[in-house]
Amino acid sequence: MTIDTIQARAQTPGRAPAAAPAPDVAGPLVRFLGVQKTYDGDHLAVDNLNLSISSGEFITLLGPSGSGKTTTLMMLAGFEAPTVGEIFVAGRSVTSIPPYRRNIGMVFQNYALFPHMTVEENIAFPLSVRRVPKAEIGQRVKRALELVHLDGYGYRRPAQLSGGQQQRIAFARALVFEPDLVLMDEPLGALDRQLREHMQFEIKRLHEELGLTVVYVTHDQSEALTMSN
Repeated sequence: MTIDTIQARAQTPGRAPAAAPAPDVAGPLVRFLGVQKTYDGDHLAVDNLNLSISSGEFITLLGPSGSGKTTTLMMLAGFEAPTVGEIFVAGRSVTSIPPYRRNIGMVFQNYALFPHMTVEENIAFPLSVRRVPKAEIGQRVKRALELVHLDGYGYRRPAQLSGGQQQRIAFARALVFEPDLVLMDEPLGALDRQLREHMQFEIKRLHEELGLTVVYVTHDQSEALTMSN
């Protein structure tokens, strides 16, 4: 994995980087090639990012607020479009592909669980929108609950769970459809220190057990060193 630059300071966009050849499928799972992002045309949120991520790798984007971490994650997920440059996943440019077609799992700090749904229904949601058969949905949800050690909690609602349990459900939902990679945007920021340290262990366990490719965002240097390859 290499990062040329994710710059925090405001700059004036320069000349667009020269076009690079598309990587082949045998190369890194993810590649950012000369990616820039500006929201106002004058200041760069991300400046000429060149980043390669191998399959099964756990990398962390570390930096203070405004350094481009979340913007980079949102571009990879498809919620933001690069101003300049291209993003490849498995050798294919995804720059113009919408989020729902990228097969990427997301975990946020606020969990983003549906309060009116049960735990099982929350986890099953990404499978339902992909029109997975009901029998298979049940099997996958059961397996996902076992992975996060919450089997037996399927009929509860999010309000009946602790913060750590809600975060585990968010992880299960992000993993249940077998994504190509998982993006985590400061997922432990709302937890207290003791629970945060425990959840760090749980995330690493899932990463190693499932061979996940993870891109993780944090401003906490200690957390970055603990979590990353």
